[in-house]
Amino acid sequence: MGAADEQIRVSETVKQEIERRRREGESYNDVLERMFSPAGDRDFLAGFGRWSDERADRAREVREKYKKKSKERMRRRSENA
Repeated sequence: MGAADEQIRVSETVKQEIERRRREGESYNDVLERMFSPAGDRDFLAGFGRWSDERADRAREVREKYKKKSKERMRRRSENA
């Protein structure tokens, strides 16, 4: 793609969202074209990458903790039945 034909102003929030959706090697224009294309709303990767690795790890830890608690609770209930 060549030089920009026009410039537009966007809020900091919109800019951050475009940056979040950028893939390696994509320009802002590439991201916007992908988002506005007919298939853009079905982008498989659109929801990925929202959490940091640390936050995702913490969510996994919490999930495992509650999974173990649930299994233990079900085991106790089956013993009392």
